[in-house]
Amino acid sequence: MHHFSYHGSSLHCEEVDLAEIAGLYGTPTYVYSAATITDNVTRLQRSLADLDLQVCYAMKANSSLAVLRLFANLGTGFDLVSGGEIRRVLAAGANIRSSVFAGVGKTEEEIELALQEGVYAFHVESEPELARINHVAGRLGLTARIAIRINPDVDAKTHAKITTGKSDNKFGIPMSVAAEAYGAAAKLPNIKVAGVQMHIGSQLTSVGPFREAVEKVVPFVAQLQREHALEYFSIGGGIGIIYEDALASGQADWWERFSEDERPLTPELYGAVLSPLLQPLGLKILLEPGRFLIGNAGVMLSRVEYLKRGANKNFLVIDAAMNDLARPSMYDSYHEIVPVERDTSRAAMVADVVGPICESGDCFAKGRELQSVGEGELVAFLSAGAYGFTMASNYNTRGRPAEVLVRGSAFELVHERESFERQIAGEKIPGFLA
Repeated sequence: MHHFSYHGSSLHCEEVDLAEIAGLYGTPTYVYSAATITDNVTRLQRSLADLDLQVCYAMKANSSLAVLRLFANLGTGFDLVSGGEIRRVLAAGANIRSSVFAGVGKTEEEIELALQEGVYAFHVESEPELARINHVAGRLGLTARIAIRINPDVDAKTHAKITTGKSDNKFGIPMSVAAEAYGAAAKLPNIKVAGVQMHIGSQLTSVGPFREAVEKVVPFVAQLQREHALEYFSIGGGIGIIYEDALASGQADWWERFSEDERPLTPELYGAVLSPLLQPLGLKILLEPGRFLIGNAGVMLSRVEYLKRGANKNFLVIDAAMNDLARPSMYDSYHEIVPVERDTSRAAMVADVVGPICESGDCFAKGRELQSVGEGELVAFLSAGAYGFTMASNYNTRGRPAEVLVRGSAFELVHERESFERQIAGEKIPGFLA
């Protein structure tokens, strides 16, 4: 469920009219629901309540300081993939002692920062990285806790750009050589073997690939547990969210419309299938979800600039662009687009929804049917909380959007719209061009 719905004809986030937010802060603007984030964390924790569980929010999905503080207040750690993300968690007033540091290209400086701040463990992607972590830890006089990322060669059956568990992906170490890698790690003087990690991909909408991967890796984890006294097993993230029919998915009875075999993946189903497989290990279980926790907790507001009627099709030109929300142009992804003010008396229209950037790729939807809207009216892109603002850029010298966090009837601007002056603040014209 999520907390975006129409109150009468006006689309609200919790108790706040989204038109009011757009009026105060302009568009494009991202709006996040604290209640939805809280519900998502709580449901996931309850679904695996039989396990010693630590949720580590994959903050690459959305790294707004306000969002990070909310997750920290809810008791999550963080799945970190850069030194910048470590610094963001610290800037949000949290710590990284329940967090893990992943990623295939950790620099010495990033490893040093993570060690100094007391990261729970490093998720190691290769043998050379293991040697580097050992070297940095030795220089600092510290011991680094590690888990090696196992690549189980399981096809997540998701988009090619977000699958990570196949043998031809850049992530992890093949299971065929993992035992040898763990043996080598155990001999390093500044390394403590603490766990095993895997992650097979993102936006999985079926429990089958999760079950297959866990069943494949659990016997290996049990073997390593006997040899190295492991503390935890991380099964990664990847639980998908609803993008199509996203507005309806916020209704309490929405899931009941499906038969049991057709029902979309829920945290309850995820827990029911995986918990019995994981319990016999007796290990702490780490999860690293990102999209599931934040994706349906955010929308992007945009304003219509023009309705351009062509010979063969209509173009709805809005003020948001591919620099604000890159997923459609990058992944051909779907976002439901709805009017902020609903008027059921209007006829539907079919149009390509496009932005103002000078590229044909700046297109959010082709041939989309939606309520007729005109110049100056507002639309909302649903399920935009994950990989929206965090992937935004300054392409075409456009400032990145504003961000607003809502809780109940209260809301606050948590990230100002980027000004032109901020964009160029770090630039200079060299003296030899004067």
